[in-house]
Amino acid sequence: MAVRSWLFVPADSEKKLAKAPAAGADVLILDLEDSVVPANKVMARDMTRAWLQDQRQQVTQGRRAGRWVRINALDTSYWRDDLLAVMPGAPDGIMLPKAAGPDAVQQVAAELYELEGRNGVPAGSTRILPLVSETAAAALTIPSYVGASLPRLAGLTWGAEDLSAALGATRKRDATGGWTDTFRLVRSQTLLTAHARGAFAIDTLHADFADSEGLKAAAEAARADGFAGMLAIHPTQVAVINQAFTPSEAELAEARAIVDAFAADPGAGALQIAGKMIDRPHLTLARRVLGIEA
Repeated sequence: MAVRSWLFVPADSEKKLAKAPAAGADVLILDLEDSVVPANKVMARDMTRAWLQDQRQQVTQGRRAGRWVRINALDTSYWRDDLLAVMPGAPDGIMLPKAAGPDAVQQVAAELYELEGRNGVPAGSTRILPLVSETAAAALTIPSYVGASLPRLAGLTWGAEDLSAALGATRKRDATGGWTDTFRLVRSQTLLTAHARGAFAIDTLHADFADSEGLKAAAEAARADGFAGMLAIHPTQVAVINQAFTPSEAELAEARAIVDAFAADPGAGALQIAGKMIDRPHLTLARRVLGIEA
């Protein structure tokens, strides 16, 4: 499953829902939370369920985008009704905003178990992606995901906008454009914790969707740092993100050469390729670039 680009789609917009499958995103996240005002919540749930059911009925050839739903936070009165409404459409996963820690994921998982059975959805098939940083207290729980029993956990992602509001921070980036210390810490913990669990690490969005150069730099940095993908808030961001997270021909060629060299000499701890010393960690990275399971 490709997870390079995760595109938010307002679930109360018939026009945007219709266009979403053509955006080229690896994952579509139908949003019932921030992009939907309270007066439209019921309508958005109905539209989401209908869209999911329609997409399931369509015969797809080859690749299809993952179909996820962002429900409302657990501290609202909306989230249970969100799940009740959308689970008949069998989404691939649920994004949980403002996740307060592993207990919040477990709470949603328990609801999903019941609703899967009620709707004929295979047990355990609905994954969960929590947004782990949207309050100060939530951000402090990120390392605790490592040891928690969370079989539905697909990955971790983080957000800067809600956290900055919670902190009363008037900036998120420094004069050079880099994240300030607090946001850098949260991003790093999200990355490390996701890898420690063997889950997807998904970087936060680039808020200025008109800034394609800034997005390109952010996406390339995310991949270089070890993230598997990135959130997107506009369809125009998808192609930039996908390209940034797709290995170049030169990278693929180098990775193949490393894998082939170790295959020819499986007992070697280190080899010399094109004048460079290559050891086992390089092999691990090369296999990852090629999408080969360890």
